[in-house]
Amino acid sequence: MYDFIIRHARLADGSLTDIAVEAGKIAALGEVSEPAAREYDLAGRFYLSAGWIDSHVHCYPKSPIYHDEADAIGVATGVTTVVDAGSTGADDIDDFYQLTRSASTQVYALLNIARTGIVTQNELADMSQIDRVGVRDAVQRLPGFILGIKARISSSVVGKNGVRPLLEAKAIQQENNELPLMVHIGNNPPDLDEIADLLGSGDIITHCYNGKPNRILTPAGELRASVHRALQRGVRLDVGHGTASFSFEVARAAIAQGILPHTISSDIYCRNRLNGPVRSLAHVMSKFFSVGMTLAQIVDCVTINAAQGLRLAQKGRLAVGYDADLTIFDLRDSTVLFTDSEGESVTGEKQLLPLAAIVGGQWRITEEGKKHHVFDL
Repeated sequence: MYDFIIRHARLADGSLTDIAVEAGKIAALGEVSEPAAREYDLAGRFYLSAGWIDSHVHCYPKSPIYHDEADAIGVATGVTTVVDAGSTGADDIDDFYQLTRSASTQVYALLNIARTGIVTQNELADMSQIDRVGVRDAVQRLPGFILGIKARISSSVVGKNGVRPLLEAKAIQQENNELPLMVHIGNNPPDLDEIADLLGSGDIITHCYNGKPNRILTPAGELRASVHRALQRGVRLDVGHGTASFSFEVARAAIAQGILPHTISSDIYCRNRLNGPVRSLAHVMSKFFSVGMTLAQIVDCVTINAAQGLRLAQKGRLAVGYDADLTIFDLRDSTVLFTDSEGESVTGEKQLLPLAAIVGGQWRITEEGKKHHVFDL
């Protein structure tokens, strides 16, 4: 007997399926005839996908600049897995790990190459902050927690050091089994061309649709040649919306040319969650209907694509044997005003509303989900 079965769930492609869960894993899909201890019938009204993965958040509670609580940006908003992108470096990663063990949300980290993490805005202006041995030791201590490394390569962070911190990050990557490397881009110097030319297959450019002069598009609105070459080498694009790093104008122009993101992430922390423009991963995802993406494309960006980019081998797919991390959500036709980081507002006509997050078979109903009385737990 299965632990539970969710029946008549609608997938992003519009088809319906049952899904059975046993011992925290997906046990069966399709038309499931076997019994279960509990059953929930979505009656085709609500959608189900693999659990949403937010691959760029900030949830180290002790960070003085960017902080939040994992469950406030995770299961409470339909997100089953969050990946903190560089809030901590080697000095504080053990403390961060311990603090997140009690969360219902699955929490992972990208280790900042600066040993203090983001304590100030310019952590890479001092090259002595980069401690290769400290990074190596941290990765060896916490191999299941640290998924990769993070380097913030923009003028306010690196000061006069240009791409030198990025060269160090690439060396650290090579010394640590080619871990995924996420690179934050923003104001220059260094110029994005210098950054892009140093990146290789699997590296991640975050804030890919920022509206700053150092953006992925030329003044004529075409993709920079350096970014085109990087994409051909297998470099990945991550949204990383954040407070100051997403432009509707840039996203609209890029996506119209077929330059879609590999991953949609929020870059959320308490202030931009409470005050906007981020609010939640679902809110960020909903903005992408307005720039030309389909539901299936959007869902892929927070499931299979996110899992592949960060090597989360048992997540991101609805397949037998994978972790029973699931998100149940509604897609509502409603008028919503969305605002980007540049102050542009767009009236959207679709809104994603998460109803439940299931992590390893364990349920967490969102406030929206409680209104529907579908899940009698």
